[in-house]
Amino acid sequence: MPFGGDLDAYQASGASPLAMLEKKQRSFLGLSWGEVKLLLITGAGFFMDAYDLFIINIIYAIILDAYYPAGTANIGWGLKGGVLKASANIGNVIGQLMFGFLGDYLGRSAVYGKELVIVIVAVILMISAPDYLGGEGITGWIAGFRVLMGIGIGGDYPMSAAVVSDRAHLKKRGTFIAWIFSNQGWGTLVGAVLAVIVIAGYKDDVEAGDRHKLSGAWRILQGLALVPAFACLYFRLTLVESTRFTQARAIQDDPELLQKASAKGVVVGEISSEEELALEKAGGDVAPIALQNEAVGLKLTGKVGKKPKNEFIEYFSEWRHLKTLIGCSLCWFLVDITFYGINLNQSSILAAIGFTKGNTWSKLMKTATGNLIITCAGYFPGYFLTIALVQPLGRKPIQLLGFLMNMVFLGILGGLFNHLKTETGPFFAVFVFLQLFFNFGANATTFIIPAEAFPTRVRASAHGLCAATGKLGAILSSLGFSAIATSHGQELVFWVFFGVSGLGFIITLLLVPETKNYDADEVDRQELAEKLGYHPGAHEPQNPIAIAEQINHS
Repeated sequence: MPFGGDLDAYQASGASPLAMLEKKQRSFLGLSWGEVKLLLITGAGFFMDAYDLFIINIIYAIILDAYYPAGTANIGWGLKGGVLKASANIGNVIGQLMFGFLGDYLGRSAVYGKELVIVIVAVILMISAPDYLGGEGITGWIAGFRVLMGIGIGGDYPMSAAVVSDRAHLKKRGTFIAWIFSNQGWGTLVGAVLAVIVIAGYKDDVEAGDRHKLSGAWRILQGLALVPAFACLYFRLTLVESTRFTQARAIQDDPELLQKASAKGVVVGEISSEEELALEKAGGDVAPIALQNEAVGLKLTGKVGKKPKNEFIEYFSEWRHLKTLIGCSLCWFLVDITFYGINLNQSSILAAIGFTKGNTWSKLMKTATGNLIITCAGYFPGYFLTIALVQPLGRKPIQLLGFLMNMVFLGILGGLFNHLKTETGPFFAVFVFLQLFFNFGANATTFIIPAEAFPTRVRASAHGLCAATGKLGAILSSLGFSAIATSHGQELVFWVFFGVSGLGFIITLLLVPETKNYDADEVDRQELAEKLGYHPGAHEPQNPIAIAEQINHS
């Protein structure tokens, strides 16, 4: 132990990151600058995800005007069939599964940042589409590279969730994860504002009949996604491995550490997020962690050991774990059917109520401004209600509330659509509340709960699987919305979504756990120790200083 085991001398030396933290001033909403940096780095991917989700609505409308002559009966498989809108979600499924399993197998630091490289390459190739390909050629080109972009964006879900959850203290974890997910709201808002600005810049060209010049508009809007990608690429590629992950892997390499930890009453792996961030800022001063590790004879070299084979299958072979995985996956699947079904087709819904009537430029501008109104009034505030209330209320109550309120407003849209579509004000009011309870509800909590419900050793894989299941719902909705709306009307779509939300409410009640203040790693260590015959007692998580005091007095 440093300073010959003298804790007082160690603390008086000022070498402790805890001492450094005491000298640091809180800087923003009660967060240290290190925590703000972590949230910015991890939130950038969700900013891009939402930006792309929103901007494809506008790009869809621009492509129709720029490449397809007015009155064209057959507008191509990629547009009429919804493939263009679904393409990124197809890539998401691949990326979420691939990066989730690689994040557990190779380690977070070995994988993190690579997903952004994929996004950057895909966007550059996408906006390089040659105009001579024509309407269907351009549509196919964009759809193909949106799949590649989706792989990168999809990989961000399990990786950012795991990176934050690995570093967060239990009392801050839900708020932190909700913060990074709220970047979807910022991405949507920025996309809505930029769409209005860019379309306004093409007013003269479009009104003069030069619709082909809109080719530049969609390239600008899509290319702006590169800004946040480049801004955080370096920081992701150089992020060090978290203490929680390296400790979890060390226990995998040497299960007898569980026995040593149990004998001293030490919970291996619990580390304050503030201490973790201070360690990184201090250049890797591991003194307090050394106190904890010395208590159990755990030596960390910074290297990640080899992950045991079939660990994911072994963990989820037990019904108590599999039940949670099924519940989280199904709820994400169901909420994404409704969330993406509404948001990927928001422009079509605005057109169906007659909001976007007018000439070519007027139609584009009304589409952009209508989306901006809905975003500012309902979509955006919902995320911040979740941030504020996820810790006081818990995750499960918010998810239940979201599904229930979505049923209410989807039922109103389904039952009164023929009346509401002639009354713009009432329609917008209902639609805004629907968007509010997506994000102050299941759209946020289905991301938060899988990041907390599973232990570090399978967290990224499980989160990636849940997210991929959700994107399957998004793909189903992307491809099916237009077909149902065209053949049976918008009302039936809303009633289908009503039933889907009701099923989500029931599954949440039966299969989804409350993860507020739940330490999946502690529970997992106890389960592993019992299997090995160590029978450890349950202990409250202790910080490194408390552990050191225990050692000194023993």
